[in-house]
Amino acid sequence: MAEAAFGDDRQFKFTVGEVTGAVGDSITVLPVVVAVAALTDLDLAVLLLGFAVFQVVWGVRYGLPMSVEPMKALAALAIAGALSGDELLTAGLLAGFVLLVLGKTRSLERLTEHVGEPVVRGIQVAVALLLAETGVGLVLSNPTLAGLALFVALVMAGAGYRKTSALVILALGFAFAGFRVGLPTASIPAISFALPRASALGSGVLSATAGQLAMTVGNAAVATSLLLSDLLEAEVSPDELATSMGVMNLLAVPFGAMPMCHGSGGVAGKYTFGARTATANLVLGLFYALAALFAVHLVAAFPLSVLGVVLLLVAVELGRAGLRTDDRLLAVGIGILGLLTNVGIAFVVGVLGWWLRRKV
Repeated sequence: MAEAAFGDDRQFKFTVGEVTGAVGDSITVLPVVVAVAALTDLDLAVLLLGFAVFQVVWGVRYGLPMSVEPMKALAALAIAGALSGDELLTAGLLAGFVLLVLGKTRSLERLTEHVGEPVVRGIQVAVALLLAETGVGLVLSNPTLAGLALFVALVMAGAGYRKTSALVILALGFAFAGFRVGLPTASIPAISFALPRASALGSGVLSATAGQLAMTVGNAAVATSLLLSDLLEAEVSPDELATSMGVMNLLAVPFGAMPMCHGSGGVAGKYTFGARTATANLVLGLFYALAALFAVHLVAAFPLSVLGVVLLLVAVELGRAGLRTDDRLLAVGIGILGLLTNVGIAFVVGVLGWWLRRKV
């Protein structure tokens, strides 16, 4: 087993587990990113390159199998058509600025005292419902093909591979697209720097950002910090994670990259599949870069009904996570309110509801 050390606290071990572990962080990333690219005007190649770059950056920075995931609340709203591509990028910049301020002022842990865990779970439920609603609409575009994809997913779940079923269905969808348009050829992504228009900063962006920050504070900062300590005995504070997420979005989003965050799910996925060091980040970064070069033209031919099944599978996993709380009634109520109104309103009402329940 080869091993390379980068400083006292950074070790890169080159093992099979690091390669398989890279899959763990891509399970929810790829389906969401492909859906955003297919249903908005954002460029899949640029989105993938953003993930490629920051998989490597945070792997080297932390020396750990650190996750880099899409901001799912914002992504779900873009997929559902509630945010345009420009509004998605604006919300990402705004979230990045807030996270950087929270991290640098070490305010994040104090903020979590005022946002209850059921509220964060409720936002997860809301995002799951939004993804499911969009998924059902896409499934109905070709129920026969969607039924075949769903059958494969059910077989995989029955065989004990439920968590990887979305990735397999995604691969089958790309295979179908490749059959229609031919083998992929390399193409260099067109990258340009552009700040979103000021007109994109409206109430929809503000409410979407509020909902995303609720998830980010709970899952991408606090929960990720705890999980890194539990699984890898690594001490990375929530404020440090908030700072890195802020920097990441302020640097990447102006180039058309997707709003990104860390996440406990990605860390758990990498660890479960065998990753113990940042080598998994290097492997996954290389994979994303190659995908950006070769697979992008397949998105236009990707069957939307199969994409609908992928979104349903992602929604199920996110919904399951959202129900892991002692106050399921509040979490479900917030989720339904988020579906019927928007995640920003659901977040505010949820926080008020949580405070009132604590007083009773």
